[in-house]
Amino acid sequence: MTGETRLDVLLSSLNMRVREERYAFCTTPLSAVTPALLEVVFATVAEPEGLTLVLPVRAAEEFKLRYDGAFRCITLMVHSSLHAVGLTAAVSGRLAERGISANVVAGFYHDHVFVPEDKIDDALSILTALGSP
Repeated sequence: MTGETRLDVLLSSLNMRVREERYAFCTTPLSAVTPALLEVVFATVAEPEGLTLVLPVRAAEEFKLRYDGAFRCITLMVHSSLHAVGLTAAVSGRLAERGISANVVAGFYHDHVFVPEDKIDDALSILTALGSP
């Protein structure tokens, strides 16, 4: 098992990186996906209703994909284990207390929290406080 599992360690080492890009969540039939589209996608989720794509807003517009709002991505730089318990709940719960939606995508090394772009500064303040002793 790789990565940290202890919630206290994860929260005390909660360094973040904000990606400059604005992101969109879109959906499309799998049959409409092209190699060029896949080159610009940050993440995908296959669902029975369609393929969800998380990609830069500029790419969504270029490929004429509909989206509902732009999001900013906060990458939690701590290497959390996929078996860690509570990190997602702590982060999304604290943001929820302040009325900020959090769409979390877990990668092998890091968690990526997508928040509405107009809430990025508030989200960073909240998460910085969460990681402080």
